[in-house]
Amino acid sequence: MAQLDLKTQNLELNTQHSFDPDHPPDPKLIDTCVHCGFCLSTCPSYRVIGKETDSPRGRIYLMDGVNEGTIPLSPATVEHFDTCLGCLACVTTCPSGVQYDQLIAATRPQIERNHQRSLPEKLLRSLIFKTFPYPNRLRILLRPLSLYQKLGLQRLVRSLGFLPRISPQLAAMESMLPPISPQAFQDKLPELIPAQGEKRYRVGMLLGCVQRLFNPEVNDATVRVLTANGCEVVIPPGQGCCGALSHHQGQEEQARTLARQMIDSFADAEVDYVLINASGCGHTLKEYGHILAEDVLYAEKAKQFVSQVRDVQEFLAEVGLTAKLSPLQADPLTIVYQDACHMLHGQKISVQPRQLLRQIPGVQLREPLDAALCCGSAGVYNILQPEVAEELGRQKVRNLINTGASMIASANIGCFVQISKHLQLQEKAIPVLHPMQLLDYSIRGVQLQ
Repeated sequence: MAQLDLKTQNLELNTQHSFDPDHPPDPKLIDTCVHCGFCLSTCPSYRVIGKETDSPRGRIYLMDGVNEGTIPLSPATVEHFDTCLGCLACVTTCPSGVQYDQLIAATRPQIERNHQRSLPEKLLRSLIFKTFPYPNRLRILLRPLSLYQKLGLQRLVRSLGFLPRISPQLAAMESMLPPISPQAFQDKLPELIPAQGEKRYRVGMLLGCVQRLFNPEVNDATVRVLTANGCEVVIPPGQGCCGALSHHQGQEEQARTLARQMIDSFADAEVDYVLINASGCGHTLKEYGHILAEDVLYAEKAKQFVSQVRDVQEFLAEVGLTAKLSPLQADPLTIVYQDACHMLHGQKISVQPRQLLRQIPGVQLREPLDAALCCGSAGVYNILQPEVAEELGRQKVRNLINTGASMIASANIGCFVQISKHLQLQEKAIPVLHPMQLLDYSIRGVQLQ
């Protein structure tokens, strides 16, 4: 193992630069890492940055040092934790069963409580966490941005190229802004949508935060697919954010608050399952038992809620499709399915989406090189760590393109935005659709051009 270079830190070791006693990374979990290095080839940040401290085993070494008081929780140390995408590929790969997901999940709240970030970092993170998890607040922000697009200012700003010099993070945020549709400003789906034909299940559905604004067609398609397959769909009007963004970035109290609100919004829905069509959200919903484990009022409610949660593809593969599927075009359609990290590594869902897509007549699936490598989206990672995210986005899109597929299927809004951006940068006009959209088109007999 390469020597970790932290000698550049001339900061005194004191309590301000250490983890506090509130659930620091568990030493027993840390000790399970034997530093074998199997994680290195699968870690996206290590592959791009190439430093030991930006790998899972390197970060575990740092966690141990901070726990022991031999390494300070300094800006340089925090930087190595911040470069982690939280993709969980190392968890899948590790032969020793190291629970890195639990270790990084314990570390990030410690950083937020005990590390003083710079003013620009504070302002950017404040903007993200005070707007992104709240659709109505985000809609207020979208109104001037919609005008910004309609007046052609977006094209002008991008052509001048000054924004990256002012703030790479703001430039990254602006570069991912998709066309804003009128549908983004209101939720049109009713609270109850009846099943077509005989009712097989009564299911609740999450709308998500970013997806309902930036790609609302996915929710519409999901409802049509579910109802066509005998599901009565309940959409509680009071539902908000699932807390994924907050949870993944160590905003512990916000994540707990949002989790409680989500559980409450479905409390009286009387559904068989709670379904979600975005992988990052689905992974966090399934973590509610852990997030609220110490909440006396919600611990049991969280366990019950989690028992009902399914990714929509996981659910449909389990219960089976009953609606008739038609070809999407006259010729065979080649599709490459992109594995989102929190679907593949977090929820261990990989086969089910492919099973569903193969049921569409004429569909031929192709597999990309390095399919398990993160695309660089990782929630807001592509905003907070734009340079690493850019390289990962380029690699992911290049691998998808090299399959020769005429369409990309992606089941996560972050991946959709990241991949769409890099397709545009590489001047490739390949459509990116959610598997639910493809199933919806097939059920309705819509022919793709």
